[in-house]
Amino acid sequence: MTVPTATKVELKKIELSIQGMDCAECANHVREAIIAIPGVIEADVFLSTEKAVLRINADQVDLRTICKAVEKAGYRVPEMKDPRVSSSTLTPFVGDHRRYRGLLLLVFGLVLGVVTVGEWGGIFSILNSWIPLPLGALFVCIAGLPVFRNVLQASFRKQITSHTLMTLGAVAALLVGEWVTASIVVLFMRVGDRVEKFTTDSARRAVKDLIHLSPQTARVERDGEEREVPIREVRVGEIVILRPGEKIPVDGEVISGNATVDQSTITGEAIPVDVSQGSYVYASCIATLGSLKVRAVRIGSDTVFGKVVRMVEEAESNRANMQRLADRFSTYYLPVVLGIAGFTFLLSHNPLSTAAVLVVACSCSFALATPIAMLASIGAAAKQGLLIKGGKYLEALARASIVLVDKTGTLTLGKPRINEIIPIGQWSASEILSLAASAERYSEHPLAEAVRIAAKEQNIPFKDPKDFVALPGMGVKARIDGYTVTVGNRSLIPSGAVIPQSEGIEAKEGSVLFVLIDGELGGVLIASDSVRPEVPEAIQKLRTLGVSHIELLTGDNEHTASSLAERLGIPYRANLLPEDKIRIVKEYQAQGQVVVMMGDGVNDAPALAQADVGIAMGAAGTDIAIEAAHIALMKEDWSRIPELFLIARRTLGVVRFNLAFTAFYNVAGITLSAFGLLPPVIAASAQSIPDVGILLNSARLLRMPTKN
Repeated sequence: MTVPTATKVELKKIELSIQGMDCAECANHVREAIIAIPGVIEADVFLSTEKAVLRINADQVDLRTICKAVEKAGYRVPEMKDPRVSSSTLTPFVGDHRRYRGLLLLVFGLVLGVVTVGEWGGIFSILNSWIPLPLGALFVCIAGLPVFRNVLQASFRKQITSHTLMTLGAVAALLVGEWVTASIVVLFMRVGDRVEKFTTDSARRAVKDLIHLSPQTARVERDGEEREVPIREVRVGEIVILRPGEKIPVDGEVISGNATVDQSTITGEAIPVDVSQGSYVYASCIATLGSLKVRAVRIGSDTVFGKVVRMVEEAESNRANMQRLADRFSTYYLPVVLGIAGFTFLLSHNPLSTAAVLVVACSCSFALATPIAMLASIGAAAKQGLLIKGGKYLEALARASIVLVDKTGTLTLGKPRINEIIPIGQWSASEILSLAASAERYSEHPLAEAVRIAAKEQNIPFKDPKDFVALPGMGVKARIDGYTVTVGNRSLIPSGAVIPQSEGIEAKEGSVLFVLIDGELGGVLIASDSVRPEVPEAIQKLRTLGVSHIELLTGDNEHTASSLAERLGIPYRANLLPEDKIRIVKEYQAQGQVVVMMGDGVNDAPALAQADVGIAMGAAGTDIAIEAAHIALMKEDWSRIPELFLIARRTLGVVRFNLAFTAFYNVAGITLSAFGLLPPVIAASAQSIPDVGILLNSARLLRMPTKN
């Protein structure tokens, strides 16, 4: 009997531009329509960049089927093109409150005009009596056709939207002969749509303005000539030529020339840096005061800037718990409003009061309250070199009470130097350094770099290691000239082994590297590192912000850890392996604490991923830092850590205000309408005001905290 073999399913990732989404409710509708298609495995719909990112089984579903589902849901799929050149990216998102105040005044002016001239001045009553109802009803149907069509399509999909309620209100007004009231409802439905679109577009620009920083062309050397080509045609290894004032289109190594480079798009640091032959430069940075030739190492989405853009674009999928709560609330809110409207009609038998209840209730403002604030913060922070992968990490950071910190490369500068070599037995200091440097030749640890630098400075040769093995949390092992050489911390020493000069070695200030040769201790290297100068002040600011516990976690020895921790006034745990750090994070989480882990993103990657919020320091050019952490600081600057906490708490405060304001506004409007104190005309006029209020409040987040 032949046993059939399982065939491997080939999954394909596609990105689809989608037009017509004005609020989080729209994005949810699009996602539901797409995910219901057989063969669609995952679907994320991003309101901020107006696109969907899908993983599909290409054997089961094609692009045409997906496009039809999106269009059936009431949205549009334009021709596929590079989103970075779309017209919506060309308008920068500036925190100019005058624009928003102008919008608010315009809406209030329109509302005031309708209420005073139309309702209180009696103009609406005159129009209602002069123009026959059939003609007025025809005008209402023509003016509201796009909205009514979307409502019908949603009804066929068994969905209730805020427009469903307002449409029912307009119908109720028509049934009692108030065609002018129905037309005002339609007018403010359209005004509300414009306000919501303006609100979401403003938040989108915080992200799209970042995307627009990427250059679209590059000048390359081909066949002895300079050619300007689209960025997608640049190949790895090609020579890119840069003139003064031009944006760097690739990540690469400078092979000739000198220039001053503005790296603020990557690090958020306003002070330019000088680069020359051998320097590494990043895409989207601007070369000023000089010309360069750069060998392309990474292009397009593989550049650091490309990864930054992808992180910011996809941050919307990591929604905050408050946003999920608001989405669930919106699901139940609309049926409840329908129930209140029905109850109002049963008690009052007044169709106009019932219509007023329906038109004043605005669920879109609930859906917008959280994402608008989160998008504004994430987009603005990205421009400052602070990459936040989603709203849920901002929310967690705002609630965090425990901060766990790695030592090397995080609290310290990460550039230790070997300041003492202690030979043991038959080996000389130069022999020990040569063997250690050879074993550490391919290690990426900062201490390995210190060993190699010390050997180079003393002109001591080192060789290519054989059978190189990295020992996570301990060190490295390799074969050198027939010897098995192991270099690392004390955990490499066999249990019970006697270490000569043990007391003197353990008392040394700095990190201790033991060098074992064929299993016997041959010598010890002492390396020291400097604490980042801004760390003490940053720790004090964190305490001022209410962080109750800051703790050092390190693989270094007890003496080095205690000396550093005492200097900073924080508790510590020493001699830790990567799995020990994960265990400690889990211990605090089991106590109900929200835990922040800070590391360099390399050996701390597992603990960064386990923590509620993992923060990687100096992530520019470090793939593993960007991938493992939830928040990445592109520049190694501890003063940005208190800023992050402040941003998170400001954002959470804005979200809470948005939700509270929206809830109060809607409850007050529904109550007044139910008791007949708010006519449908005024109710319709008032429903667009919460969106403007949310925009104005959230726009405050565009201004990042300034460093003292």
